[in-house]
Amino acid sequence: MKIYPIETGNFKLDGGAMFGVVPKTIWQKTNPADANNLIDMSMRCLLIEDENRLILVDTGLGNKQSDKFFGYYYLFGDFSLDASLKNLGFHRDDITDIFLTHLHFDHCGGVIERNKEGLLIPAFKNAKVWSNEKHWSWAIEPNPREKASFLKENINPIKESDQLEFIHSNYQEQIGFDVLFMDGHTEKQMLPKIEYQGKTLVFMADLLPTTGHIPLPYVMGYDTRPLLTIKEKADFLNLAADENYYLFLEHDAHNEICTVKHTEKGVRLNTTHKFSELFS
Repeated sequence: MKIYPIETGNFKLDGGAMFGVVPKTIWQKTNPADANNLIDMSMRCLLIEDENRLILVDTGLGNKQSDKFFGYYYLFGDFSLDASLKNLGFHRDDITDIFLTHLHFDHCGGVIERNKEGLLIPAFKNAKVWSNEKHWSWAIEPNPREKASFLKENINPIKESDQLEFIHSNYQEQIGFDVLFMDGHTEKQMLPKIEYQGKTLVFMADLLPTTGHIPLPYVMGYDTRPLLTIKEKADFLNLAADENYYLFLEHDAHNEICTVKHTEKGVRLNTTHKFSELFS
């Protein structure tokens, strides 16, 4: 098995929305905001090369939305999914599986693209697209809080393409790694847990967007069940500190991986790393 980080692009989100009830005077110490109160965010995905499979975990925003839509998110930098794949010697047609942690647009937007005729088509024509049945049902009939995040143009064409597959209980057999389910951010978000080169690597998706979100009350305003997020974070981070997990950060624009440790104030940041510093 070989694993690679895939940078698909950077964007900005409102810092207050990203930290919920935590005051700006506190969260800006770890996630400084610009003049518009926006903080830097990444859309860092993971590519897993495992024998005859090439599995991409999440896809970023994609490029099919309107200029008006992208204008809300202040895209910056030179990263793109295709460029990241090319730098590793791959093409999107090589991808055999897309594993979506959940169906919010910044995680699944790249699965579907528009062709020259304006039709919505699969961006990865040879890939299975993995979700889970409970999250899929949640996303196709969205609640008012998440309706702006579950976009029909991202979701419906996956089903229509016949590429959709649902994860069940035999995760290792189906996708080749373990899966942790979290319900605080959205129903049945999935976090890949991968044993790799003697370390346990967990893809954090939106359970832990950045290192600044490690303290338990630091919960996004986007979460549907914030009290449940706090419990899920507490359970997971205590285990991560006990077992020395390496946490792969999808949304932290400045830190790829971190570890955590127990302190008198609870679990806190221990170390940060570039992927290349830990894995050959």
